[in-house]
Amino acid sequence: MRFHNITKDDMLNGDGLRVVLWVAGCAHGCRECQNPVTWDPCGGIPFDEDARRELFAELDKSYISGVTFSGGDPMYPSNEPEILALARAIREKYPDKTIWLYTGGLWDEIKDHEIVNYLDVVVDGEYVKELRDPQLYWRGSSNQRVIDVKKTLEYGKIVLHCQ
Repeated sequence: MRFHNITKDDMLNGDGLRVVLWVAGCAHGCRECQNPVTWDPCGGIPFDEDARRELFAELDKSYISGVTFSGGDPMYPSNEPEILALARAIREKYPDKTIWLYTGGLWDEIKDHEIVNYLDVVVDGEYVKELRDPQLYWRGSSNQRVIDVKKTLEYGKIVLHCQ
């Protein structure tokens, strides 16, 4: 897996103060995407042991609420195995921290993937410029959903995360 950045003390990509891993690789190509530099799966730099240590060092901080996987698309085929391994390790080491994942894919496309078992929130759907709304929390366009994964799995229907 390759990545572009690890953002520290982020308040825009999920509840609370977070660390965000921006992965490389996205097949959606949303018009006026905020991060087109992350589309190329060969872009960025390799996510190596130093990057992993940096991510976990941020998560060690008591005031960090959790991690957000974004990009690019963490569900891009070359990203998913390593994102799954990271989510599993983070859930084991930090059971009280939340794990958010942004994907251009829809819930129905990812709901059966193993990684879902480790996530607290999924923001799904492609960014649609015509539906852009800067008043929305944690998403760029009104078609995107901020899904409470645990409740959605429990009830068998999509339950949105409350602000």
